[in-house]
Amino acid sequence: GARETFESYYRKQRRKQARLVLQPPSNMHETLDGYRKYFNQIVGFFVVEDHILHTTQGLVNRAYIDELWEMALSKTIAALRTHSSYCSDPGLVLDLKNLIVLFADTLQGYGFPVSQLFDMLLEVQEQYSETLLKKWAGVFRNILDSDNYSPIPVSNEEVYKKIVGQFPFQDAELEKQPFPKKFPFSEFVPKVYSQIKEFIYACLKFSEDLHLSSTEVDDMIRKSTNLLLTRTLSNCLQNVIKRKNVGLTELVQIIINTTHLEKSCKFLEEFITNITNVLPETVHTTKLYGTTTFKDARHAAEEEIYTNLNQKIDQFLQLADYDWTALEPGSRASDYLVDLIGFLRSTFAVFTHLPGEVDVHSTMSGKVAQTACMSACKHLSTSLLQLLLEAEVRQLTLGALHQFNLDVEECEQFARSGPVPGFQGDTLQLAFIDLRQV
Repeated sequence: GARETFESYYRKQRRKQARLVLQPPSNMHETLDGYRKYFNQIVGFFVVEDHILHTTQGLVNRAYIDELWEMALSKTIAALRTHSSYCSDPGLVLDLKNLIVLFADTLQGYGFPVSQLFDMLLEVQEQYSETLLKKWAGVFRNILDSDNYSPIPVSNEEVYKKIVGQFPFQDAELEKQPFPKKFPFSEFVPKVYSQIKEFIYACLKFSEDLHLSSTEVDDMIRKSTNLLLTRTLSNCLQNVIKRKNVGLTELVQIIINTTHLEKSCKFLEEFITNITNVLPETVHTTKLYGTTTFKDARHAAEEEIYTNLNQKIDQFLQLADYDWTALEPGSRASDYLVDLIGFLRSTFAVFTHLPGEVDVHSTMSGKVAQTACMSACKHLSTSLLQLLLEAEVRQLTLGALHQFNLDVEECEQFARSGPVPGFQGDTLQLAFIDLRQV
């Protein structure tokens, strides 16, 4: 006969029990089981309440359950926000997402509103994306560190097909050549390309079962891929270029590699389109602007080449030891200068014997080689002029000037010999004109 007392007692006790159930264990984020237990408790609690609502009269009503669910939802979401932010393993974040989807779908089946959980999953997606980017930073680092920065040799059709299968590369000229032959790029090109595709698959895994439209999925994947290229891969490439021990041949190879990767971006666009079925012409699609990554890396590598060359020239010039009071000149150009010119010749030979298609020769490595050669000649000319005009040099004999003249002639001869093809007329000799005049 104390029905009202019992009803209020029951509801009070159940509220207390709900609060207990909604307290997550402190180490919940460490394993999937921690999360699973937590969700099972909450589902269990509400399944019981739903059953009581449908099998008893008046003990609980819809308003009471809705109020409890509101509280439970906000506490659950707060707990998940906190705990998922500790997680650094993309695999665990993905498993957690699948659990949350199961949890939400189960409760939705009992008539509870769960849209807030799906909204929260979009936040978890950002967290997942961050953990993926961290993981791939390590992957890219390993690929770039273990690369030998020389063109990939192919000894037979099987190896050729394997690489063309990994990386979209077509070159009629190269196909005609007999084996053994070489691809223009080094190992890191197909490896990096494959890993970008792996990353796209990993992003896609998260968007499954989230009740998202294909446009939203497409947008999510493109945004993450852009971050992968502009932030993660870009940093890894810049670090390689700025490394102390990186040589000219490696830098030239990086220029070639990044050109090929840049060209392959349109295939990545197609790859994403095939997965999501959202055509790139669609108004809302995000473009893959990550291609700038490869342009930036190429410019950085070019700058590094110019700086590198000038530093090498300076090292040779430190060996210059002119006797400004010599009575007689030597019979030939100074040893240090002959060595320096020899070094420049062999350096530019590297540029002109690069593998790769005709257009690589004419545009990319060609331009870089010309700029590098011009900048080297200008640097050499200015440095020699400084040697001549140094304040410490108080007097000059004709013998010393004749010796210096032999050295300048050696430089002019180098400029005339066309160390790099493609210069108009005597453009390169003009680098030494001021020096000759003085």
